[in-house]
Amino acid sequence: MIWIIVSTVLITALVVVIAMNFATPKKELERRIEHHYTISDPQFRREMSVLMGPTVLPGNKVTALNNGVEIFPSMLEAIHGARVSITFETYIYWSGEIGRKFSEALSERAQAGIPVHVTIDWVGSLKMDQELLDNMQDAGVQVERYRPLHWYNLNRMNNRTHRKLLVVDGRIGFTGGVGIADLWEGDAQDPQHWRDMHFRIEGPAVAQIQAAFNDNWIKTTGEVLNGPDYFPPLQPAGDMAAHMFIASPAGGSESMHLMYLMAIAAAEQSIDLAASYFVPDPLIIHSLMAARKRGVRIRVLLPGPHIDSETVRLSSKATWGPLLRDGVEIHEYQPTMMHTKLLIIDQELVSVGSTNFDIRSFQLNDEASLNIYDHEFAMQMTAVFEKDLKPTKRYTYDLWQNRPWQDKLAERVLLPIKSQL
Repeated sequence: MIWIIVSTVLITALVVVIAMNFATPKKELERRIEHHYTISDPQFRREMSVLMGPTVLPGNKVTALNNGVEIFPSMLEAIHGARVSITFETYIYWSGEIGRKFSEALSERAQAGIPVHVTIDWVGSLKMDQELLDNMQDAGVQVERYRPLHWYNLNRMNNRTHRKLLVVDGRIGFTGGVGIADLWEGDAQDPQHWRDMHFRIEGPAVAQIQAAFNDNWIKTTGEVLNGPDYFPPLQPAGDMAAHMFIASPAGGSESMHLMYLMAIAAAEQSIDLAASYFVPDPLIIHSLMAARKRGVRIRVLLPGPHIDSETVRLSSKATWGPLLRDGVEIHEYQPTMMHTKLLIIDQELVSVGSTNFDIRSFQLNDEASLNIYDHEFAMQMTAVFEKDLKPTKRYTYDLWQNRPWQDKLAERVLLPIKSQL
């Protein structure tokens, strides 16, 4: 009898812990945001400044980097050139050639006496050899694993940091979709090398990227990184207005969800979205359909046959019917896994960073996104988006209606857990 009681208690505790990992923030958006103004209206930028957190700052320069062939050399060059500090946070860090290069570069700077702070998500770095971590720590790199497995944090195991942030000397920042793994190497030339983008930032917004890194560094270590080595005076580096903002379930924040809803509601001409994981909730779906009724052209670029999660594909496809019926274009990228995260609205706003277009990014992950308010840069990103559209296949409403019954059944099975995918 005693074993039955003990087993019942243990099973109940396990169920409770699992249920707690499914919990989303208490502050949850429930109503669609109406169309009141355009992206170019000063009111939109004003509200984005106060509702997202950090204000929109002028004087920035943002450089787009395509695929590992451009991204990794630029990041490593910045690290090698560090003179006073390096802060680096990432979700994926695996062993391999590029993992070794980053470990060696960070270690070399630490051995030169430069403070190097690294936050790596525990789940995202499970494929990382302990040797790489040991080598960095032996060299003086301060490495923290974000939320490693312990009995006292089982209820938070599902809340990961998905942020990709690198700041060098408090003056050069990077963010985007790239993790530290060999599958991001190359130029998306085959299915073993992914398509992705990262962005190099100079100017006042770099301080906001540094603050975003500090957010999880404080949570993990209790230490505040401040002073001129981390927050130097920053002069204008270009003409772009931008701001970096963060979201975290620990803060009950729905910043990313709110940003997407506000941007969609403000669109009048076009919405171009590249999303590696696209599992929109009903609010997003209704907002996109409302935009279509206003005459907004909507193009969505998604992974095609090469995707690292078949469950995500099935859960995503279940939501496509009403969108396709209302004229939303959905294009599936054919050459390799498409991991880009890029939103362009009316060729005025560009949003980039770590955030996926799904409930997990909106409500469960720690995320960071950079919004750039610049017509010329938006035109450049539109050209990149349209280049990526060329090797795609357009998915139609007829295809959706006639998809295999096995897919439809799987979609229903996945529906209750789609926020976890």
